[in-house]
Amino acid sequence: MSVAALSRAYPSIFKAPVLRSVDTQIFALRYFTHCMSCGFCGDQCCSYGVDIDAENAQTLLALGEGFEAFIGVPKSEWFTDEIVEDAEFPSARHRRTRVRGSHCVFHKQDGRGCLIHAWCLQNGLDYHLLKPMVSILFPLTFEHGCLVASSEAVDRSLVCSGNGPTLYEGVRGELAYYFGDALVAELDAMAISSSPLEGEDAKSCT
Repeated sequence: MSVAALSRAYPSIFKAPVLRSVDTQIFALRYFTHCMSCGFCGDQCCSYGVDIDAENAQTLLALGEGFEAFIGVPKSEWFTDEIVEDAEFPSARHRRTRVRGSHCVFHKQDGRGCLIHAWCLQNGLDYHLLKPMVSILFPLTFEHGCLVASSEAVDRSLVCSGNGPTLYEGVRGELAYYFGDALVAELDAMAISSSPLEGEDAKSCT
């Protein structure tokens, strides 16, 4: 990891997390990026539960019977019981989604993708308000104020690691949504001065 300090702190639109530094690997590591066009991954990145802000979880639980039926699992089975104190999340607490079978409980069992995202698209809702931030920013994440590559991207266990856009390029628009254009402008300048990693293996999308 090579960490570079940002020129100032960048709080998210929810006040937390606050980014103060960046791991420059995000400008070099690459992945397929176009998730729903991928034919080889089997939604591997949805194989685990995901950390979700505690208030975000409560919002999902309060959506009613229509959403619960759409998910196809009783809402009592959506989240683990543990609530973790964590100042980097908007409500300073997070929970974790449960795993059902081989994937996250919110994964579409008979198809592809996230059911929270699909619900938002079908109902004209902004997915940023319901889908976990950690999911949206993947394969980037935040740790102690630093914008970093997810561990799966670093150790290449992410099946779509290889040629394609950089991690930063793939999530650039989402970073702008959460942290603003000023952060993206600073990261753009850092990306230009960063050297790409060599030896990345190409991935087929079929």
